[in-house]
Amino acid sequence: MKILYLHMLVLLIFLLNSCTVKPKPINYGVDHCHYCNMTVVDKIHAAEIVTKKGKVYTFDSAECMIHFLKEFDEQEVKFYLSNAFTEPGKLLDATSATFLISENIPSPMGAFLTAFITKNEAVKMQSEKGGTLYTWSEIRNYLN
Repeated sequence: MKILYLHMLVLLIFLLNSCTVKPKPINYGVDHCHYCNMTVVDKIHAAEIVTKKGKVYTFDSAECMIHFLKEFDEQEVKFYLSNAFTEPGKLLDATSATFLISENIPSPMGAFLTAFITKNEAVKMQSEKGGTLYTWSEIRNYLN
């Protein structure tokens, strides 16, 4: 009887864990952009959308993610994620990021768009490289 309960507990934990919606690490050099179909290789500019059902869409840049949203039902989105300039490969919540467009920081699709974890980091980079700062909603309006 105890073994049956133990098996049921393990199965329950497995089922609950498999239903958790969370970001998936980007497989650089293998994953393709869902918008432009380029291989995702840039650990500074890549992005990801995770739906409420757990489907993951990868992008080679934040601008591709934003353009993809024109043809996607945003009611389905659980997470908007972008790589961070100061921590390559780290996915951050794009809705709380500060974005910098600077022609001195190239991005894969040529929009010169880069995400930063904090506004202070973005302001510091702006003072070094020039450009214009944007919030998530501002950059979405700018690119649409």
